[in-house]
Amino acid sequence: MALKKFKPTTPGQRFKIISAFDDITADKPEKSLLATQKRSGGRNGDGKMTMRYMGGGHKKQYRIIDFKRDKDGIPATVNSIEYDPNRTARIALLFYADGEKRYIIAPNGLKVGQQINSGKGVSPDVGNTLFLSEVPFGTVVHNIELRPGQGGKMARSAGSHAQLMTRDGKFAILKLPSGETRMILQTCKATVGTVSNSDHSLERSGKAGRTRWLGRRPRVRPVVMNPVDHPMGGGEGRATGGHPRSRKGTPAKGYITRSKKKASSKYIIERRKK
Repeated sequence: MALKKFKPTTPGQRFKIISAFDDITADKPEKSLLATQKRSGGRNGDGKMTMRYMGGGHKKQYRIIDFKRDKDGIPATVNSIEYDPNRTARIALLFYADGEKRYIIAPNGLKVGQQINSGKGVSPDVGNTLFLSEVPFGTVVHNIELRPGQGGKMARSAGSHAQLMTRDGKFAILKLPSGETRMILQTCKATVGTVSNSDHSLERSGKAGRTRWLGRRPRVRPVVMNPVDHPMGGGEGRATGGHPRSRKGTPAKGYITRSKKKASSKYIIERRKK
């Protein structure tokens, strides 16, 4: 997954760094796995704007992704690696032996023509989905379930992964990229490997227009607002805005907003690094 830099022939090209898309092998998605997407533009049912800085952008169709990987014991062949406008990672189109087609999140190193599997007794190769009870210690995994049969919820964005450290009773202990160490039931599934497109964080749009294509409108800084619009607004000249806080007054830097009564806290062994 290489990055592509451009010669500064125009102001928009000067700072542009995007993916070379050299890992993509198909230019059209599988029609049977597409769904329409409704866009709100940040408006509610009455047409009132309830979320700011949303709207516009290119039309997109949703690719139906198999996060559960529940076709156990049926081998699948990777037919293509594709671009997905709805996520940072690449997706892979699988052709199962029984004729079914499914999309999955593509891990780094997955090749077209490769055969992958899921379920009990599967080898811990890249792209295979195993129960955490069968994953070897030190293995890097992604698309991790939090509850058995729920489907993968953790480590799904470009370049993300978690590492299986050890097992304790009915729990597996994983270290997440944030630094958090957490317990997850061994009966949950995870896919071996790191999520593809790991260079995504190094991309630079080069111009404001590319951000508009993604459906994001310009964001106004709180310190330039009026006091009626934001707690950090107002003042004579260029005021600092005082203590950083949200529009509703919640302090921004260092203030813990996680609920003390949150049910999942008992599964967290070590909190993420601050």
